[in-house]
Amino acid sequence: MFTGVVQGSGNDTTGAAAGWNCSGVNDMPLSDVYAVASKDIVFESFDGEAVVLDLSNGKYFGFSDSGSKVWQALASGVGTEALIRSAAGAARIDAAAFESFIGQLVEFGLLAPSGAMPLPSSDDLPAALAAAREPLNVSVHDDLADLITVDPIHEVEEPLGWPAVKQVS
Repeated sequence: MFTGVVQGSGNDTTGAAAGWNCSGVNDMPLSDVYAVASKDIVFESFDGEAVVLDLSNGKYFGFSDSGSKVWQALASGVGTEALIRSAAGAARIDAAAFESFIGQLVEFGLLAPSGAMPLPSSDDLPAALAAAREPLNVSVHDDLADLITVDPIHEVEEPLGWPAVKQVS
């Protein structure tokens, strides 16, 4: 089941309309560096578009073309200031959209503030963001949650049989 699309703009409310509690996202101060929030968050890029999977709850997240670029930069340790500077002038994404988008990724539990030193953005990031056709957004899906959270190797209980299915909360 598709559970919502959340767009990253300073005045966007589609996250709340889709049932997500986005209150306070725009009031959240940005960290300079973020890291993937836990070992349960895995991601891969397919033809330049990122797909992120939260193994703890089975939700998966698809990003727009611009969202994929920003996710990949943030997940690799690029500092938010460098990211915003690299997009200034070249992309149609303003600082408020970055702040909102990053706040939503933190709220979804995909990113967490990191104390690491920020990395510079890649030289091709401004051009990639300028070429993006879609605004910053992330779509959240939970239709495969029951299958993703099943661990047939480790969750075997004799009375229940195999596999024991973990209930998604």
